[in-house]
Amino acid sequence: MWYYSKDGMQLGPISTEELSGKARGGEVSPSDLIWREGMPDWKPLAQVQEFQSTSGFSNPPPVGMGSVPVQQPPMYPAGYIPGSVPNYLWQSIVVTVLCCLPFGVVSIVHAAKVDSLLAQGDIVGATAASKSAKTWAIAGVATWGVGIGIYLIFMVVVAAGAAASSP
Repeated sequence: MWYYSKDGMQLGPISTEELSGKARGGEVSPSDLIWREGMPDWKPLAQVQEFQSTSGFSNPPPVGMGSVPVQQPPMYPAGYIPGSVPNYLWQSIVVTVLCCLPFGVVSIVHAAKVDSLLAQGDIVGATAASKSAKTWAIAGVATWGVGIGIYLIFMVVVAAGAAASSP
C-alpha cells in the first residue's frame, strides 16, 4: 500500500495499481512524494523504480515532518540574483516612528510580504510588494514634509500678524 503527498496533504493508502493509474492520469506528478512501509523516507514518484504491494501497512511519518517537505522549493527565474529585491522594512519602521503613522503601517505590511513571497518563489509578487513598501514610505515622508511646510508658513503668518499689530 502506498501513501502520497499532494499539495502538502498526505493521501492514501492506495494500491500499486491505483497509484500507477493516478500517475498515468496526471493526478500524481513525477515530483509528488510517495512512501510505503519499508522505505526510510518519502521519495518523488520519478525516483521509485518499481511498485510492489506489501502485505499490510503501517502509518507513514506525517507529511511535513522530518524529511518530507510540505512544499517543494521554488525554482527562481534565470538571471535572478538572491537579495536583489529589497524589502524596505527598516525605512518603513522609521517612517512609522518619526513621520506618519498611517503611511508607515501600510509600508510595513508590504515590506513584511517581500521575504515570504521570495521564499515561495514569487519574484513578481515580491517585487510588487517591495515597490509598494517603497511608495508608501516615500508618501509618508512627503506627507511629513508637507505638514512641516504648512506649519512653518502658518508660523510666519502668525509672526507677521503679531508684528503688524504691535505698537
